[in-house]
Amino acid sequence: MPCHKPTKTEIQAAYNQKVPDIIGPNLNVLFCGINASIYSAAVGHHFARPGNRLWKALYRAGFTERLLDPSEDTTLLDRGYGMTNIVARATARADELDAAELEQGYYELVDKIEQFRPTCLAVLGISAYRIAFKQPKAKVGPQAIAINDTQVWALPNPSGLNAHYQIDDLATAYRELFNALSDTPSP
Repeated sequence: MPCHKPTKTEIQAAYNQKVPDIIGPNLNVLFCGINASIYSAAVGHHFARPGNRLWKALYRAGFTERLLDPSEDTTLLDRGYGMTNIVARATARADELDAAELEQGYYELVDKIEQFRPTCLAVLGISAYRIAFKQPKAKVGPQAIAINDTQVWALPNPSGLNAHYQIDDLATAYRELFNALSDTPSP
């Protein structure tokens, strides 16, 4: 069942609210957004804002067998995937976050990684990744750093505001991660 369409009042009331993590132990990938949009917070699902292309990118990259609606975000756990954000509070735009907030989010993210131990952390937003992880020269793709045994990838932000990447470009970048995980032997 698709997400309900929130009213403008509901969307504005969602400022600084949180969208619950979708997380569990030993995930293949923990997808990590920058922070939730106020639209997503209003409906209670990750990447729910119309125009966000995450769900199409995941499908085209092979992570899901069909195009999921944001209201189905919790079914990612059944597929070995989860979702979280660097910063928990919702804003209208990611540029409403400052560097200190992103850096603090990094430490909270490390705690989640240590607790749940996913195979891979995929940060969806290279600019936020560079700030939060203090990696100013990072490029999209696998990163040289790891958190314990968790591989770290930086992927393009799927927001419709990210004009540098069209849906096919997003799918290609996300497919690189999918293919890398498929080539990794199971423990």
